[in-house]
Amino acid sequence: MSGTRGTLRELLRSGAGVAVAMAVMNVGTYAFTLVAARVLGPREYSAVAALMGLLLVINVLSLGLQATGARQVASDPGRRDEIENRIIVTTRRSAWALGAVCLVLSPVATVALQLDSWLPAALVAVTAVPLTIMGGQAGIFQGEKSWTPLAGIYLAVGVGRLGLGAVGLAISPDAVGAMAGVLVGAVLPTLVGGTALRRRRGSRPATAEVRSVLSEVGHNSHALLAFFALTNADVVLARAALDSHDAGLYAGGLILAKAVLFLPQFVVVIVFPSMADGAHGMYLKGLALVGGLGALATGGAWAVGELIVFGPPGEERSLVVEFVGGAAYAEIGGTLWLFALLGTVLAMMQVMVYEVVARQNRLGVYAVWAGLVGMVAAVALAHSTQALVVWVLAVDAVVLVALLVVARRSTPGASRRSGAGEGTELADDAARGA
Repeated sequence: MSGTRGTLRELLRSGAGVAVAMAVMNVGTYAFTLVAARVLGPREYSAVAALMGLLLVINVLSLGLQATGARQVASDPGRRDEIENRIIVTTRRSAWALGAVCLVLSPVATVALQLDSWLPAALVAVTAVPLTIMGGQAGIFQGEKSWTPLAGIYLAVGVGRLGLGAVGLAISPDAVGAMAGVLVGAVLPTLVGGTALRRRRGSRPATAEVRSVLSEVGHNSHALLAFFALTNADVVLARAALDSHDAGLYAGGLILAKAVLFLPQFVVVIVFPSMADGAHGMYLKGLALVGGLGALATGGAWAVGELIVFGPPGEERSLVVEFVGGAAYAEIGGTLWLFALLGTVLAMMQVMVYEVVARQNRLGVYAVWAGLVGMVAAVALAHSTQALVVWVLAVDAVVLVALLVVARRSTPGASRRSGAGEGTELADDAARGA
């Protein structure tokens, strides 16, 4: 017990800077959407919102590169320089390839999103390049447990998105200006990461080595895409299962759920390298910390919602209702603690998804996709906002338990030699054979 408490205290201390930086990143991203919505108005902002949603999907490759870099660097410290050089080269090639593909497909995006011009979609394609490079850089620092430069990257993301995004809107208050600002803002974290990595140079990796990294990036991106799909499908399905009013109430409640999901995100960043190097039961410590923070948030949502009210007599509403959108969402005031609980389950599931990535376990990914199928079936049974959140919570809880079962049945030693270890050995054998 004392060892567990000591580990949690160490996680809190080491993660303080990263936690603050990630908070700034999330606040900056959210604040940019508020500024854009106010400056542009509904019609033009709807285009920006759609483009930002597209950018979220494109960003899955960046997250996959970050997870791959962190896992491989952490799992084999003796070959760190070689691995990092391989990650850097693979990241650059992937970034330019993704940017080129997105640019070619930008006319398709223009038509699909009903944009007035092809330029905003093209700007999204170009933005994919620095975002992807940032993922590889962040993965190296995360694997090294170099928290200062990693925090610098996260700070630059938030500051760049809000500051430079706002400048873009000021120069040109339309979708072009917004996405131009997002593009310039995305370059800022790559400059921070590139400065910290500037002295790291190595020999050109063999083609087989790059392919081994790309293979793992594919698996990791697949796992994160499955999680992304599961955690965002409910708001889409709600539009089909409920009337527009109740679907809107559910979307408002999800603001709190996503806030609770992102609140302990720094824990995943801190514990993932230890998961990757085979530390026994590290995911359980991460779950304990994330679950504890989520429990506090859930209890706070219930208590604050009951005790603090705003508004004239007869129209009082809780502080939590104010957080999710104001008086229009007062109907869900009594059930907002359920949304906070949903966010807690999602945050714990995120820990387990990264455990799947750390162990390179394919079975865990299938469990997440199965959860998505189960959610589609469950949502059809819901006929109110409260029923929907209960069903979604139940499905996500089952997926969380399934991921725990998969993790318990995995062989601890296998995770250290899978992916990075096996990929490195196969790449070296191929290189020698060539």
